[in-house]
Amino acid sequence: MDLFPVLGVPDTGDTAWMLASAALVLLMTPGLAFFYGGMVRARGVLNMIMMSVSAMGVVTVLWVLYGYSMAFGNDKMGFFGDPGQYFGLKGLIGGNAVAEVIADPVAGIEAVEAVTIPLAGTIPQTVFVAFQLMFAIITVALISGAVADRLKFGGWLLFAGLWATFVYFPVAHWVFAFDGVTAETGGWIANQLKAIDFAGGTAVHINAGIAALVLALILGKRLGWPGTPMRPHNLPFVMLGAGLLWFGWYGFNAGSAIGAGGIAGTTFVTTTVATAAAMLGWLVTERIRDGHGTSLGAASGIVAGLVAITPACSSVNVVGALAIGATAGVLCALAVGLKYRLGYDDSLDVVGVHLVGGLVGTLMVGLVATEEAPAAVNGLFYGGGTDQLWRQAVGAGAVMAYSAVVTAILALLVKYTIGLRLDREAEAAGIDESEHAETAYDFAATGGGGGGSSVFSRQGAEV
Repeated sequence: MDLFPVLGVPDTGDTAWMLASAALVLLMTPGLAFFYGGMVRARGVLNMIMMSVSAMGVVTVLWVLYGYSMAFGNDKMGFFGDPGQYFGLKGLIGGNAVAEVIADPVAGIEAVEAVTIPLAGTIPQTVFVAFQLMFAIITVALISGAVADRLKFGGWLLFAGLWATFVYFPVAHWVFAFDGVTAETGGWIANQLKAIDFAGGTAVHINAGIAALVLALILGKRLGWPGTPMRPHNLPFVMLGAGLLWFGWYGFNAGSAIGAGGIAGTTFVTTTVATAAAMLGWLVTERIRDGHGTSLGAASGIVAGLVAITPACSSVNVVGALAIGATAGVLCALAVGLKYRLGYDDSLDVVGVHLVGGLVGTLMVGLVATEEAPAAVNGLFYGGGTDQLWRQAVGAGAVMAYSAVVTAILALLVKYTIGLRLDREAEAAGIDESEHAETAYDFAATGGGGGGSSVFSRQGAEV
């Protein structure tokens, strides 16, 4: 028997918080657009922003047609939800509300007419639809940072739609579909494996990070990389984007409590603490390695900390949050240089920040989780042994393997149909002009030269 839609009266406080959280998470995508847009050269900033903004269009349409149903419909073999159950959000919108009479003579409450609507927990299911939509949008947008300056815009749109359908929607079902909350029998990572991923360390960051690596490998390196300097053209954009991401991330993490209560408060605090520690960890690493800390490093450390605490924010205390943040700041700062040693052109370090940060946070749940936190699980350092650690590792590994294989298939499909990469002439001329017939800056009107410049970049890791 289907558990949904369950009809009931929503909690107004929880509903208000979740509406605000959904809006906060949506703001993260424009924040990502600024973060990524400032990191590319001036001739590619519009395309970089457009890749994030276009994800808002593509994913939204697919989500309301069948994506929500694939992620949160009744389970099919633990792999995906029933695509037809909520197709076009049937059964959830508008006229499905019914009236009933509620009275409590003992409490002296007279009969009143109340409207019951389809719920997810204590909130309208439409609000849950909107909240989870924002996760889907930003996960797709994250991938774009690895392929800056060289991916056809049409190829990106097709790839984004295919990847959302065949990778994100099923993986979201594995991780986010819980028994008795959003599906009849939720996905296997959440329910059978019982790995902890509170807000998307696996489904969002590891998923997008490994997809970014595969897509970058299939697409190939930018013209001139790594010999030609490709520095960030607008560091204030990068800092603004990081600030918007941090602000929006409170909806991402605290909103994943699906209610305005103690869990939301705990995750709000641990998110803040880990992010601060990661920023400091990245800056200290830069100082030791390069002799100075940079604004780009601070912004990148912020994002690394946000990524790492995402899966763990409900399962750790403040000490655990500090440990996760500091570890992510150091390891991600070191990881961004791997592309030069290994020879893959991950333009804006999606692999170094999101894949590595997601792995740090997911695996460290198995080390520093404590039963005093809402998740009530002890990791290795709190006497829980390796039980939770192996669960975390299996969950992360499964998402990596599935995403890598399916991403490769989809990227090759697009490559050999409509094409993935710009031709050499168009790439040399600049992707903004060739793909959008626009430029971000009118240098001719101001008498300036083209190309853009920046005095700061990651030492030894220009982007």
